[in-house]
Amino acid sequence: MGDGKQTRNEEFQSFVVGRWPRLMRTAFLLTGEQHAAEDLVQSTLEQVYVAWRRVGGADDPEAYVRRVMINAHARRHRRRLREFLAPKDDSGLVREVADTGDRIAQADDRSALLQALAQLPARQREAVVLRYWEDLTETQAAEAMGCSVGTVKSNAAKGIAKLRAIPGLADMVTHGGRK
Repeated sequence: MGDGKQTRNEEFQSFVVGRWPRLMRTAFLLTGEQHAAEDLVQSTLEQVYVAWRRVGGADDPEAYVRRVMINAHARRHRRRLREFLAPKDDSGLVREVADTGDRIAQADDRSALLQALAQLPARQREAVVLRYWEDLTETQAAEAMGCSVGTVKSNAAKGIAKLRAIPGLADMVTHGGRK
């Protein structure tokens, strides 16, 4: 019996080590604050660890964990009575190796992008983060958000439209990437 538990612990540890940067990035984009992101990932991993036998055996454990994290964030967000703070500092954020084709990573003013993202309502922010930062399909984003594909499409479109309407943001992204 001890060997099975040890194997599960090793599988869980391997999962956490391999996914930590991506989970932190998603949590930071959802919460807008480094410490809140760390708390969100930690509480999510605590919940997942308890059910790791079921989670580890799922078709896509990362999608399962992402769904738990989004649900936890939504619960916290509702408790705060829709108080949504702009990101203060992302300097301590665990970074992934930048993809040279990732125009967001190439943007000169990351702070402006994060502040603009923080201005979106929670569901629009979730849809934009999952679709465009996490590069999930509409179906995967819908599963993670617990809604229909149409709701993801609608929230993502509205979120992108609001981001495009922010003065200077579209120019920054256009000039930060290819011209």
